[in-house]
Amino acid sequence: MAAPWQHGRASIGTCMGTKRRSYESGHKPKCLVIVDDTAEWDRAVYYAARWAVRVGGGVVMLRVIELEDSNQQWLGVADIMRAEAHEGANAALDRASGRANGIAAITPERVIREGNPTEQMLDVIDKDVDISMLVLAASAGSEGPGPIITTLAKGVGSFPIPVIIVPGNLTDDDIDALS
Repeated sequence: MAAPWQHGRASIGTCMGTKRRSYESGHKPKCLVIVDDTAEWDRAVYYAARWAVRVGGGVVMLRVIELEDSNQQWLGVADIMRAEAHEGANAALDRASGRANGIAAITPERVIREGNPTEQMLDVIDKDVDISMLVLAASAGSEGPGPIITTLAKGVGSFPIPVIIVPGNLTDDDIDALS
């Protein structure tokens, strides 16, 4: 049985074969930020934008749409649901991009994917050799740090890039003081 972070062909092990090139000539380092429905996404975006300015890098924002399998007779409904999900994803990325631009005058790359969040995150990392780190924000609540962090923690030793976890209760000033 595969571990929770290993879904199909996009397991952590398959990403490790892709050589990171972010600090080579003609490349620039980028960090990947997941823009989801948690309250903490803003902390990750703030940290990533400040990091990008500091190192002359870029930010890639990923929004994953999890669609249910639909059966053929409901194809029209599925198409409407997919269109609405993409509209919502674009709106979320608009907010996050606006926040990054307001913080650091940068325009992040935007990626929308459909499927399992862990699979899609690993595939984006695998396909973009300039992504040098993943920035996530952890919930400060008693329910745990959040689903992505919980899943990644089980396989973090074999993750293909460094993972930065920003506590969700930090203010902008707190994050600035750390950098």
